[in-house]
Amino acid sequence: MGLTRDSFSDLAVRVATGAVIAVVGLTAVWAGGWWFTGLVAVLVATLVWELVRMLGGGGRGALALAALAAVAILATKLAPLAVALGCVLAVPTVAMALLARNRRLFVVMIAVILLAGFGLILHRDSFGLMWMLWLVLVVAATDILGYFAGRLFGGPKFWPRVSPKKTWSGTLAGWVGAGLIGWVFMAQTGVGAELIPISVAISLASQMGDIAESALKRHVGVKDSSNLLPGHGGVYDRFDGMLGAAFLLVIVESLTGFPPPPL
Repeated sequence: MGLTRDSFSDLAVRVATGAVIAVVGLTAVWAGGWWFTGLVAVLVATLVWELVRMLGGGGRGALALAALAAVAILATKLAPLAVALGCVLAVPTVAMALLARNRRLFVVMIAVILLAGFGLILHRDSFGLMWMLWLVLVVAATDILGYFAGRLFGGPKFWPRVSPKKTWSGTLAGWVGAGLIGWVFMAQTGVGAELIPISVAISLASQMGDIAESALKRHVGVKDSSNLLPGHGGVYDRFDGMLGAAFLLVIVESLTGFPPPPL
């Protein structure tokens, strides 16, 4: 077992910060509408601000790109498609002038952030509270069970060159947790047993979002995306899993009949 007396040294701070995040997030999820859209816009803006700073930008340039990203998210609900698309494309275009390096990496990451943000709003607006809770709980179960299992059981690393702390025990525990969430929501959503493997797939996408951010931080040589969230690092560090899950889900929703309309 990989348990040491320091394994949970940051647990109290993480729980306190996580509780605040949960209250704010779940309140917005429950309220829906512009409350949820506004929260997503703020999150996207903060993620872009952290991303620009990690990639070598900063100051007013990072704030300008963050504001532009928030406008792009809001434009998806307020403006015609052509205008909204123009706002989205303006973010990487402006970044080309502000970033001296890592431009291609920024374009890839900003595409994921914006598409995931748009996907979250579309998911809440189109499929309702129940399906939004399912997504949030799948990502939360993946993260929480992965955290505890990884520290309690340790064992072989999942991808040591990219994410040295992520273990197979934590990864598998996350899948089990996601599968259990899928099982619980079968009755609530009217979906059959296929919801269990779908939940596991979303869990895997969440873990890939975590690993992608770990790879980004190793590439640019930083430990955390920022210090905005005590015990968690930055907003990107806390929401990387949701980005991966939402990115996959918006693709699935565009190509298939999942999830079904609200009951």
